[in-house]
Amino acid sequence: MRLLFLGDVVGRAGRAVVIEKLPALRERWELDLVVINGENAAGGFGITEQIYEDLLDAGCDAVTLGNHSFDQREALVFIERAERLIRPVNFPKGTPGRGAALIEARNGARVLVVNVMGQVYMGPALDDPFRAAEAELEACPLGHGCDAAIVDFHAEATSEKQAFGHFADGRASLVVGTHTHTPTSDHRILAGGTAYMSDAGMCGDYDSVLGMKKDEPVHRFLAKLPSGRFEPSDGEGTLSGLAVELDERGLAARVAPVRIGGALSEARPEFWEG
Repeated sequence: MRLLFLGDVVGRAGRAVVIEKLPALRERWELDLVVINGENAAGGFGITEQIYEDLLDAGCDAVTLGNHSFDQREALVFIERAERLIRPVNFPKGTPGRGAALIEARNGARVLVVNVMGQVYMGPALDDPFRAAEAELEACPLGHGCDAAIVDFHAEATSEKQAFGHFADGRASLVVGTHTHTPTSDHRILAGGTAYMSDAGMCGDYDSVLGMKKDEPVHRFLAKLPSGRFEPSDGEGTLSGLAVELDERGLAARVAPVRIGGALSEARPEFWEG
């Protein structure tokens, strides 16, 4: 089974590179499932229903979110009918939407997709991310309730992400970090067979500060005061994420980073490119 996870889509540049590149990659790599983090897709803050639909039309099967889940007010309403839009599972009880979904892959496999948000340096504390995600993995266990399980761990601290990776090792097909918008080089298969990467990076313009035009972030570091709004950088975007091939048990057999277009050096999964 072939999975592709793409990191945080940031603004128009991120949307453009996904819409341009993903359809052809889906066919070329014969992908069974594509998951994208879309929490920064609308002007860098949140997601709209139209953008959600555009990502699905481009070939995405599920869209995960994070701390900007409801920055666009319309998300509070449309998330209830968007069955493949997944916000952090450890939001308080009563928060609109769902924190996990069982998605049918192109090959007919049942894939559990869970979104969870970390607590370290992430502002107001949510429910325990470890226990919240564990409840979903136990309710729909790998090899019984589902054929594969993906956890998007949306967090700032790499220590928290790595700890969760080992916590879920052998119970999830993939644990991948989002939120920091910078791809890490620690992609690997953990001892129990779970594919792991601390951060998938972003789909957006890397000639920026985390996808935002450079002047305002630099000014704030110098002056300690804002002079304007953060605006998404609108240069050429990079498609950034992780490619994973699973075995018959739903555990990882091969893993490789994906970086296509834009400012970063290119990386493609050689095992699908041959």
